[in-house]
Amino acid sequence: MEQKNRRKGIVIMGQLIGLVKPLLPIMCVAVLLGVLGYLCAIFLTILAGYGLLGGLVNLTGAETATGAGNFGSMLTPGALAALLILLAVLRGVLHYGEQYCNHFIAFKLLAIIRHRVFAALRKLCPAKLEGRDKGNLISIITSDIELLEVFYAHTISPIAIAILTSLVMVIFVGTQYPAAGVIALAGYLVVGALIPLRNGKKGAIDGMEFRSSFGELNSFLLDSLRGLDETIQYDRGKERMEQIDARSKKLGQVQKKLNRHEAVQSSLTNMVILLFSFGMMFFMLWNYEWGVAGFDNVLIATIAMMGSFGPVVALSNLSNNLSQTLASGERVLSLLEEEPQITEVSGEAATQFEGADVQNVSFAYENEPILKGYSVEFPKGKIVGIHGASGSGKSTLLKLLMRFWDTDGGSVSLSEKNVKRINTTDLRNMESFVTQETYLFHDSIANNIAVGKPGASRKEIIAAAKKASIYDFIMMLPRGYDTQVGELGDTLSGGEKQRIGIARAFLHDAPFLLLDEPTSNLDALNEGIILKSLQEARGDRTVVLVSHRTSTMKLADVVVEMENC
Repeated sequence: MEQKNRRKGIVIMGQLIGLVKPLLPIMCVAVLLGVLGYLCAIFLTILAGYGLLGGLVNLTGAETATGAGNFGSMLTPGALAALLILLAVLRGVLHYGEQYCNHFIAFKLLAIIRHRVFAALRKLCPAKLEGRDKGNLISIITSDIELLEVFYAHTISPIAIAILTSLVMVIFVGTQYPAAGVIALAGYLVVGALIPLRNGKKGAIDGMEFRSSFGELNSFLLDSLRGLDETIQYDRGKERMEQIDARSKKLGQVQKKLNRHEAVQSSLTNMVILLFSFGMMFFMLWNYEWGVAGFDNVLIATIAMMGSFGPVVALSNLSNNLSQTLASGERVLSLLEEEPQITEVSGEAATQFEGADVQNVSFAYENEPILKGYSVEFPKGKIVGIHGASGSGKSTLLKLLMRFWDTDGGSVSLSEKNVKRINTTDLRNMESFVTQETYLFHDSIANNIAVGKPGASRKEIIAAAKKASIYDFIMMLPRGYDTQVGELGDTLSGGEKQRIGIARAFLHDAPFLLLDEPTSNLDALNEGIILKSLQEARGDRTVVLVSHRTSTMKLADVVVEMENC
């Protein structure tokens, strides 16, 4: 797994921000509420400073050192207290509004991203996903997408809020003394930009390494859970636990690096804030000594500087988790941008099946040749048996007929039309494919069979189950067709799962039926029942029957031998 970002953090942020376009008005409201909320908080202390100056004027009867009156002397204590309370209440209300808008955007966008990720996986499947690390994919779909909530709810608007609030404060501090505004600007830039960029650059590689290691650990744990029976059977539990422990420690080491970055970031930010705050105070006192700034300017500029770092500190703190967030964004964006090996088409319509043929086909998995110049015909209404040794390309041939992969050479045609040009939906409707390993969803038996025909009635499901010789077994279960099969169908035997897969194919009722070792997990009795059902229900269907069993081949009208094709 790649351990560093393939693109710069600013590019990742730009692409993620691009997804906000449909929700831009709400984002603008969030930014406005955030800016006003921070200004309320900042001016609480500034207003208190004006009140203090007003109190000094009223007490001593003297004006400030500049000879001018001040805002505080115009307010009665009651009016000042009421104004402070109003600002405090507004701060809470505005902050709530900002957070509500940000989280609305975040959760809305996460739903959109999940939809796009699943759509991308659908396009990549099966050619690009076969043999892919499933644990890492699960990590992207779950934790990586979930981590983007931090970006959308706590990153985009805080950046805009920090910039706008800082500009307002630079102008305000500049009204006290122009050079003080420059110092304020420098402080905001160092805390809100320079330190986060430094920390983000240092933590980018570690952030990607953490997300990758996290995905690998997920994959290993998933693999361990699936192989729990074998682990217990062969007494490999201790070894497996040691491997999990080693991977966990590796992940912990990367986490420690990220924690160190966070500690350095926090310490450096606090130190810089103190330096600029006291720097402002001493600078203004120096100008006061020279008589170019009044005491009110000294006090208000210092208070404003000390109390206005909130937005940029929030921005600075983002970089503590931003490295992981950007790593997650990189992984999600890479998945969304990945080009499918096989693209679905909406080309020629093909609703009538008139036979299939494979002409001079060559195909290889990367550098491993499987088929070379192979040809075979599948006449309409015939059962064609494909017989041969393991590795001869029997299963690959069926996948090419389904267009799960495209040929390297030659052509695959249905109804005299190249499968590369046939509308993908029509192609799927014309074909039913039963694989060697039937996947069952964590759902009821009825719903698992109904995968073959969404919206199928219970009567249709039962008819398909009878043809697949699994009706009697289902009826013996306590809840019948509503029985849950468990994760990966682990409550059923291999033969039972296989018969559910065959029932799906019968329910789909396609004119071109592809069966890859459909009876490999069945005993002779159930094999005979299913083969009899195939014979009786075939009608004018064309059936491709792949099997290493000679008994299965007896059903075929034509048997094709595949040996080192």
